This record gives sequence, structure tokens and C-alpha cells, in this order.
Amino acid sequence: MKKSMIALCCPLLFLSVVSTTAKAQHDTSQAIEGRWDLAVQGGTRVSPSWLEVELSGSHTLVGRFVGAGGSARPIAKVNYKNNAFDFTIPPQWENGSDMVINGTVIGRDSMAGTMLSPNGKTYNWTGVRAPLLKRDGKPVWGKTIKLFNGTNTDGWHTEYGANQWIAQDGILRSPKSGANLVTDQTFTDFKLHIEFKYPAGSNSGVYLRGRYETQVEDSKGMEPDSHLLGGIYGFLVPNTLDCAKPAGEWQTYDITLIGRMVTVSLNGVDIVIKQNIPGITGGAIDSKEGEPGPILLQGDHGPIDYRNITITPAQ
Repeated sequence: MKKSMIALCCPLLFLSVVSTTAKAQHDTSQAIEGRWDLAVQGGTRVSPSWLEVELSGSHTLVGRFVGAGGSARPIAKVNYKNNAFDFTIPPQWENGSDMVINGTVIGRDSMAGTMLSPNGKTYNWTGVRAPLLKRDGKPVWGKTIKLFNGTNTDGWHTEYGANQWIAQDGILRSPKSGANLVTDQTFTDFKLHIEFKYPAGSNSGVYLRGRYETQVEDSKGMEPDSHLLGGIYGFLVPNTLDCAKPAGEWQTYDITLIGRMVTVSLNGVDIVIKQNIPGITGGAIDSKEGEPGPILLQGDHGPIDYRNITITPAQ
């Protein structure tokens, strides 16, 4: 009887020690856990970035990182001690060596550090805890606004580089790779209607608040992927691409964004349904997620046509 009691107590004692140790380790790592909006100082420009850190199991911190371009990259391990941390991730689209990020958590809601980029240069960065963007109650929709008047690009401006966009026969056209096109107006929550057409193999994107890319890419016949048509780039995978049309045909997005919650309808079929966008995607205009933002049309990845662009903002 005594042996049985001892045998029973030992595993329980072991589990208790493990649980207590794991809790202590978790308590010490909580300051860095969560999602962070980063701003990287690169000369005269500030590049938006994003970081997510979470505890995997009892003692390993892992995460995801989004740089100025590309998609979310997995972080195998985040080293963290006494509010200082570092991690390394391999290049994605860049040429060069691994990216090395060092930082310090400052209080509960900010951090700062340095980034050794694949090009060998070191940049300073700062970060703040990303807002939850929760909404209470249902939105009250306002008046629908026509963002493209069909005759010119009034109400829009380019982001870096020469303007290759033209208005022609009711179509907003980018005949070749060039600058992105951005609305002068900014928005918080909204319903967006936009129609698009691309030649075979081309690629564009519709950035919601200028921060979250809904991918536009020749993807008919492919398996759904967050990097293909209908995906929130690198984050959310559409349920189906069966409704996608071939290159050269007009297609339609109807997108509702409320806080972080997004619904994407492609050609009348809901393919992303009330999913939360974790953070900014590569190519975002900034990482200020708590602020209103514009609609941005990607024009640097190939020819693309848009038309019938309207938005219904929440009041």
C-alpha cells in the first residue's frame, strides 16, 4: 500500500514541478508575447514591419515576422532574457545572409532595437504593441462613395516612382509595372467593391487601409493559398478558388473590413468569411494599425486593369 502511494505521488509531484516551472517561465516571457507593429528607420524612409511572439509548449518562444516586402516568415526560436531578445531568420526574397534582429522590451507596450539586414546594413527600429481593433455592435453604413470617376485619376496619388496609371474608357489601367496608386481619402471600416482584370501570369493586390493586401493574381485551377487570388497575403487562405475566372476576364471583389475582421467575396462567392487579419502584410504603407488608411492598388508587379471602384464607409 505504501509503495503504491509513493508510486502515485511521484508522478504527481513531477507534474507539479513541471507545471510550476512552466508557469514561472511563462510569467517571465509574457512581456514580449503578442503582436507588435514595428517601424524600421532606413535613411529618409521608414519601413513598416510586424512581429508576433508566442510561447510554444513550456519554454520555447516562437513567432512570425513581416518585413517591408514579402509575406509572414516563421521564427523558429526567439531568445529572451531580462527583457532583451534576439532571433534570426533566413532571407525570403532578398539576396544575402540571414536577418538578425536584436531588441529590448520597454514596459508593457513598446520595444526598440536593431536589425542586421541581408544586405549587411544595420538599421534601428522601434515597436509598439499592436491594437486589438475590436468593435462593439454592428456598424452603421454611410453613403457609398465612387473612388474612381471613370475619366481621370482625381482623388488618387502614386506611392514612389513615376505614374504609369491611366484612365481609359472607364478603366483604371496600369499597362506596365510601376508605382502603386493610393486614394487621397482614408477609411476605417468599410465595404469595398472593385472589379479587376489581368493578363496571363500577372499580379497585383488591393491593400485595405493600405496595410492588408488582398491578393490579385492569375490563379484559376490552383489550390487555395494565402499568396494566391483571394488570400490576405501570407496570412489567410481562401476556402475555394473554384469561382476564379481565367486571365483576360473581368472579376469582382466585394470586401468587408470591420476592425481586423475581413470577409472577401470573389465573383459572388464568399471565400474568406469573417476572419481576423493578424497584422500588416508586406508592402504596407505603414504599421500604424490603429489609424484610418487608404485603398492602395499595387502597380509594381505587372499589368492590371480596375474599374467600378466604390466604398461604403462605416459611420
